[in-house]
Amino acid sequence: TLFRSHDKYLLVLNVTFGIAIFTLQDYHTFISIDCKVSTLLCCRYPKVTIVQRQGGNAMPAQKELPACPVETTLTLISDRWKVLILNHLMAGTKRFGELKKEISRFKSSLNSPAESGVIRTYIETLLEMPWDKAGKDNQDIKYAEEVLEADHYGLEQVKERILEFLAVRSLTKKGESPILCLVGPPGTGKTSIAKSLAKALKKPYVRISLGGVRDEAEIRGHRKTYVGAMPGRIANGIRQAGVKNPLMLLDEIDKVSTDYKGDTFSALLEVLDSEQNNRFRDHYLEVPVDLSEVTFVTTANSLQTIPRPLLDRMEVIEVSSYTENEKLHIATEHLIPKQLERHGLTKEQLTISKGVIWKIAQNYTKEAGVRQMEREIGNICRKAAREIYEHDKKRVQVTERNIEKYLGKEKYTYQMANAEDEVGIVRGLAWTSVGGDTLQIEVNVMPGKGEIILTGQLGNVMKESAQAGISYIRSISSKYKVAEDFFEKHDIHIHIPEGAVPKDGPSAGITMATAMLSAITDKKVRADLAMTGEITLRGRVLPIGGLKEKLLAAKNAGIRTVLVPRENKKDVDELSSEITKGLEIIPVSQMEEVLKIALMRTRRKKDGN
Repeated sequence: TLFRSHDKYLLVLNVTFGIAIFTLQDYHTFISIDCKVSTLLCCRYPKVTIVQRQGGNAMPAQKELPACPVETTLTLISDRWKVLILNHLMAGTKRFGELKKEISRFKSSLNSPAESGVIRTYIETLLEMPWDKAGKDNQDIKYAEEVLEADHYGLEQVKERILEFLAVRSLTKKGESPILCLVGPPGTGKTSIAKSLAKALKKPYVRISLGGVRDEAEIRGHRKTYVGAMPGRIANGIRQAGVKNPLMLLDEIDKVSTDYKGDTFSALLEVLDSEQNNRFRDHYLEVPVDLSEVTFVTTANSLQTIPRPLLDRMEVIEVSSYTENEKLHIATEHLIPKQLERHGLTKEQLTISKGVIWKIAQNYTKEAGVRQMEREIGNICRKAAREIYEHDKKRVQVTERNIEKYLGKEKYTYQMANAEDEVGIVRGLAWTSVGGDTLQIEVNVMPGKGEIILTGQLGNVMKESAQAGISYIRSISSKYKVAEDFFEKHDIHIHIPEGAVPKDGPSAGITMATAMLSAITDKKVRADLAMTGEITLRGRVLPIGGLKEKLLAAKNAGIRTVLVPRENKKDVDELSSEITKGLEIIPVSQMEEVLKIALMRTRRKKDGN
């Protein structure tokens, strides 16, 4: 135990045969002391005075010193670790026996620098681990809510889950730490919200990037018999945090890869299992590490590459695309003040109107998050800073009228709804990694041999949806008075523009079927209508995903009516009124309902008729 006496430090050890007291002039590095013979095995600086040794004279009275603890053993002193006493870290556990054995080996290997260096590193690593040191959890829910609201706009589901965890922890004084998986497009704040969670919970924050990790040893550590062995990233993160209950972010968990060195996903199964991680075994440490009190947060852009057993161990929370209104709030409350500070500007020197933010969101960026928007705001700040510096301007105002001066011509335009109803053209909805988009599916019918032509770089799933759609149309052709030999004497060509962009997914099934029947029967399709849903051979409409992003794309394109699968109605009810306002969302369950709404009753007039 270390005591402070004036300008010196007194180290008191209660050992097997007596009490040994050392006076330290300063923190210096020792490795081990054999108290039986009072031999200093390794001392960098000879500034240690043995006041009393075993079998020596009585020690002078030190009234200011309290009683010594029982069975304390000195193992390591350092200017970085101060004083580490075994009975505070290792007593009564298997770790004590492992460490004691390694210290004995270290004593006998001092003549071999290579081996002693490996053992010394292992001993230091064991002692640096916070085996029993835990940080104090935050019990103030109001403070946590204020932090989360101040740092991020939106992300209500993530905030609500953390506040629920805090409430349970406050009532029970315990409770399992959540293992959250935040899934969403890039730039939507998944990584930054984890940092805010650590701040709200008052926990140390540890970030581990798993993108491209393909070696199992990165998670479990290397065997200490190998040259250059070290603990895994999990154990090393705990050591850096200094407590056993930090908030640990496992970033980009969907981009973990596997090779001949082992399956990294399988190594994560034990880490993220609340029933097993209380005795996680790192290959380097070789003693169990308790991870049950660690709050794990993982991030991913897609769940498709994550194995099902690993996904089952995490609580998945979807972080969807931001709406234009959300981007406006994020820009005005967070991005603009951040960029002004970064470029040395004040609110009085540069003002950006709300119309400019809307313009940037719609015509200068095409993303689900706000990263590109932040770059465009940075471009404005740089040009404004140059104007202020070179022309001594006191104030720069950026509006919709002069935005091209700072950002140039518009980069993106939405494919707006067609002005007139047409035959064989139907607007579909698609989900992309940067949000939603609309697809204009075109179908032409021409004399031929009954072939189905698919162009536009369609994936296998989309091609199968087209085959299912044409089979359904052939089964109901008699209801629409289609000639029996029509499909034998005509070719049907389905094309989706932007041929350089790969497209796949089942949600365009009802769209392609509607476009084909429109071209075959020569009936027009409503121009203000868009649809999404998977089709079956019997004409059932199956549910789809990414509904929020698809509805946003429809709204931006000027679509008024959207057909969605009836089983997705529950998803529509969860959406905010900001998204659904101005849209007529009609749930459908059969293709007959789709065709009744989409196809116009009048035929197209032909020349000569």
